[in-house]
Amino acid sequence: MKLRLFYNKSVHENAAYYYELAKETKKKIEGLKKAIKETEKELKGAPGGERERPRVKKERKWYEKFHYFFTSGNRLAIGGRSAQQNDRVVAKHMEDSDLFFHADIQGGSAVILKEGRHATQEEKEEAAQFAACFSRAWANANAAVDVYAVGKSQLSKHATGGYIPSGAFAISGEREWFRSTRLRLKIGLKEEKVLVTPAVSPVSLEDMMFLLPSKTGKEKGSLAKSLAKRYKVHPDELLEALPNGKSKTVVG
Repeated sequence: MKLRLFYNKSVHENAAYYYELAKETKKKIEGLKKAIKETEKELKGAPGGERERPRVKKERKWYEKFHYFFTSGNRLAIGGRSAQQNDRVVAKHMEDSDLFFHADIQGGSAVILKEGRHATQEEKEEAAQFAACFSRAWANANAAVDVYAVGKSQLSKHATGGYIPSGAFAISGEREWFRSTRLRLKIGLKEEKVLVTPAVSPVSLEDMMFLLPSKTGKEKGSLAKSLAKRYKVHPDELLEALPNGKSKTVVG
């Protein structure tokens, strides 16, 4: 090993220089070892050392911009996340064979069940519970709320002598009622994707938990962060999928 000696320094000064250099090099090596350990830790899942579930980034489907789920009969249900989206799901995505679901409370998602006129009673109850959960009733921590369903021809953005705000509709004719619909959702994994579905749906999810409204539960943002760690996804993905208001989780 060759060492460079400084002629303008004494023997002791040269030795001190290389002593400090060795200390700096040791610190760099220790920092590198620490970084390697942290990287290895991130590549592992549970404390037992299991690796994370492999995630393949899939192309986002058009309906994923809304609240959505698939019924037990594999029918798509979509709901607006805002007043503007409520208008959009009805104007752009609702057809004559579909059904419109809404909680009987001011403020809520307009849920469209595709081919709803041909759906089973079980599927309609699933859509009703979905509409109940994504309504103001969740933020109010209600245990249940009434929900109704109507066809496309019964919806209008015009009302005689009144104003219809964005995201709301005038309803005419008879409504199909789903009385005292419980506010309860399921969350879990299906094909490596986190899904939020009505609790009454028989569709099975991996690592499933129930979500319930609760005045003493976690705020939406805090819950999204904790669930993101559990399911190993970005918190924003959960923020989009969860209902507004405080929630609590129940395992199993």
